[in-house]
Amino acid sequence: MATVLAIETSCDETGVAIVKNRKVCSNVVASQIAVHQPYGGVVPEIASRYHLEAINILIDQALEEASLTWTEIDAIAATCAPGLVGALLIGITAAKTLAIVHQKPFLGVHHLEGHIYATYLTQTDLQPPFLCLLVSGGHTSLIRVQDCGIYETLGQTRDDAAGEAFDKVARLLNLGYPGGPIIDKLATEGNPEAFTLPEGKISQPNGGYHPYDSSFSGLKTAVLRLVQKLESSQELPVNDIAASFQQTVVNSLTKRAIACALDYGLSTIAIGGGVAANSCLRQHLQEAASPHNIKVLFPPLKYCTDNAAMIACAACDHLNRGHSSSLTLGAASRLKIEDLMGLYQGINLEDN
Repeated sequence: MATVLAIETSCDETGVAIVKNRKVCSNVVASQIAVHQPYGGVVPEIASRYHLEAINILIDQALEEASLTWTEIDAIAATCAPGLVGALLIGITAAKTLAIVHQKPFLGVHHLEGHIYATYLTQTDLQPPFLCLLVSGGHTSLIRVQDCGIYETLGQTRDDAAGEAFDKVARLLNLGYPGGPIIDKLATEGNPEAFTLPEGKISQPNGGYHPYDSSFSGLKTAVLRLVQKLESSQELPVNDIAASFQQTVVNSLTKRAIACALDYGLSTIAIGGGVAANSCLRQHLQEAASPHNIKVLFPPLKYCTDNAAMIACAACDHLNRGHSSSLTLGAASRLKIEDLMGLYQGINLEDN
């Protein structure tokens, strides 16, 4: 059983965790939300600076909370892609340094694989194949999980991610950053049927619509036009707009996830990413899946947003299969999840 200390610095949250296979020994996160709120979004240079200030403190804290010493750690891992390159480099450099000093293997982990593994932290008996609906600020994807490191993207957004759309609509409504939690809260007091908004279908070259791909830029524009129309003649019904917008996003995600699971004969849908914390999505997807006997698994809220426990969990699985990464591995702002096995050396092809 592998015990891994992992570092997550792909965006604006510094995370350090220690996981023993699928058991969380410690998980600490330093959020930067308050730092970036005045700018209405993440400023990469500021994010990197705060990662640098927090990283050593969090490493010590993770070891203390786990009551472990370096001799009991089997490997060091860090998110290496995708993400903000400057931020990723803080975590990668710290992890490599620790690996050298303590003579441990180093593993670079794909951020999206981490979100897939978030479900494993509480569903310890979960085994592939299953479908993952990954919904975050930067990604909205339907991924078929076949085994550790073996994934197939079946559907994805063609423009804005779902979380990005929440942030942009929140900005239109002057609700602040991040947009997801505040829209979720206000929507409970609004009428989701108040306004009809477009779900964003993706046309196919041979006619019809792509059943699993999504689009949210048109929805954002529709909300902008609605706000411009309403604010000129009345007080803006913010709660109703929030509820209508959220319901449209949830309907789009739910329809595609259920259709994809049924078409590929997958009986389990695991949800990952920050938007997995949305209360409307949790309720609506569960209700829609029930008649089809599809099991829907949501990670606890603390594992929906970026955290290092999910990165450590993925690294444990790779380490158990004999995988490790070169100390020359760099950071990448973009990397398809299908290509993540290129991060590792010492791969046993019989395992894949």
